[in-house]
Amino acid sequence: MRVGVMGGTFDPIHLGHLAAASEVAHHFDLTSVVFVPAGSPWQKADRQVSPAEDRYLMTVVATATDPRFTVSRADVDRSGPTYTVDTLRDLRAEWGADTELFFITGADALNDILSWRDTDEVQRLAHLVGVTRPGHVLADPGLAPGTVTLLQVPALAISSSDVRARVQAGAPISYLVPPGVESYIAKRGLYRDRA
Repeated sequence: MRVGVMGGTFDPIHLGHLAAASEVAHHFDLTSVVFVPAGSPWQKADRQVSPAEDRYLMTVVATATDPRFTVSRADVDRSGPTYTVDTLRDLRAEWGADTELFFITGADALNDILSWRDTDEVQRLAHLVGVTRPGHVLADPGLAPGTVTLLQVPALAISSSDVRARVQAGAPISYLVPPGVESYIAKRGLYRDRA
């Protein structure tokens, strides 16, 4: 099997995440893509993040209509900070050595990969795929040849931070997030009172 692993905060998940997963699945002929919402993202300790359960449920809602997509609770259920290496170790243990993993991340995150915990092991566990994100240029972060692929995704200049700001300002988010996620955000009152 060839499985994509899309980790992220997903606060909230938006159409850009789904388009990136779909594009990578097509490009690498993946069997499936599993979305893994971060439980406690170590890189975002300096800002308020929505509860992990809300981010997990929004991801389930967003991916429900695509049979290639699933959602894992691996990071939500693990205590302590969320590190990519732990996610990949857990998934490797679950699926076995015969499953080829492709870790999908934004270009901005990939540029910082050398600061990640156990970067060498991350590269051994999965092929890294860096996809475009708003305001970031794809650049090879200097990893070993053959361990990373940089992939342009059709133009969807959507970011989670912009969606949060729009909700706080009372601006529409239709067509930026799936309808079910828009309804979930409204029902739970997410992002309305953020500074």
